[in-house]
Amino acid sequence: MMDTGTLFLNSRTYPFSFLRPFNKHIHAQPFIYKSHCLKTLKPTTAQLDCSGVRSKNLSIKTFKNQFVLHPPSLASGKSKTHKLKCLYSSSTSSGSQNPLLKPFQNLSSTSIKTTLSQLTPIDICKWAAILSIPIAVMKWIASFLLNPFFWMYFSWTWLFWPWLLAFGLAFYGIYSLCKHLRNEATEFEQLAVVTSTITWLTLVPPAYFNGYLEGWPFVFFFVYHYFFFFSVSIRKRLYGDHYPRSHDPKWDVVLPNWCGLLFCGGAIVSHWLAAFEGPELHLVPGGWSNLLIWALIMVTLFMQYNSTLYLAKYSEKVVVPTTVVHFGPYRWVRHPIYASTMLLFVTYCVALRAPISALVVVAVCLMYYDQKVKLEEALMIESFEERYKEYMSKVRYKFIPLVY
Repeated sequence: MMDTGTLFLNSRTYPFSFLRPFNKHIHAQPFIYKSHCLKTLKPTTAQLDCSGVRSKNLSIKTFKNQFVLHPPSLASGKSKTHKLKCLYSSSTSSGSQNPLLKPFQNLSSTSIKTTLSQLTPIDICKWAAILSIPIAVMKWIASFLLNPFFWMYFSWTWLFWPWLLAFGLAFYGIYSLCKHLRNEATEFEQLAVVTSTITWLTLVPPAYFNGYLEGWPFVFFFVYHYFFFFSVSIRKRLYGDHYPRSHDPKWDVVLPNWCGLLFCGGAIVSHWLAAFEGPELHLVPGGWSNLLIWALIMVTLFMQYNSTLYLAKYSEKVVVPTTVVHFGPYRWVRHPIYASTMLLFVTYCVALRAPISALVVVAVCLMYYDQKVKLEEALMIESFEERYKEYMSKVRYKFIPLVY
């Protein structure tokens, strides 16, 4: 029969497997003792503790790092001292302290066999179906990347990946818009609403009809951002932040929802029509022929900025006017902010060489802004009476000088 000391030195999992997860350096001196005197040993994950050996007939004395067991003599009843010296070091390896390795500390062949023996055919089918998905995905990715035709026609990705980005941005923009309507959107989510809208106005239509992007669509993507954030920048200049102030709600002139939807739909259709009507992007002439377009862009930006700035200076909280403004662009048209928006859309169509689309977008803007202007001018007459009527008699045109 193998003695206890030999069993202790040669065993890996039993009966002292509870000591291994902490990588203790154990040096044991063999001793002769009958195996039936040792009761069950309680596994523990704590540091080495002689209380883990449970026996009614054993007494334990501890001397620093030594543990001495005093079993009774079986024959004479006299106890003989057989020392079991357990020398250990309190240092643990870095692996035992790693939380990622914690589930694997008590892993043994016995536990693996027990788990496998408890698997049912349903469990096997379930895990086989789960594991087959990542295996199939990895196999498809490997075959796709190793396919020579993928690298030969790598430019095809320019036709596909932008659509994933565009649709992802559109869905996030709709989500952010819903939060904005509930007054819960953050600044980043408000920016996402504007960016997704501008993307589907300036970049997606020419990318769809041409298969690629270059030139003017990129320019107008940034110009649109700069244009529509003028009011925000003016709030920052006047108040030090971007948030609108509370004001009299009667100055929030809002048309019915169907009018807003028709205007948004008309603006989107006109931009897509411009991308369809115009020539291919690489055929759009460059050089001095684009000087007029750059001039229109500068006029649009200056008109929007000066109009918003003058209106904010003579308004309370940027929204409620305190007097009739007749400076700057207001000397030529009564509503230069709306006129600059219309001019921006027209400039985009002109840059893509799409004159019919320019006429369509002008018609859409005139129908929408004309209805809004009627309500605003009635409110201005109610507030300022003769002063605004005098201004209307001096400045006869609403949007387009000498035309309308």
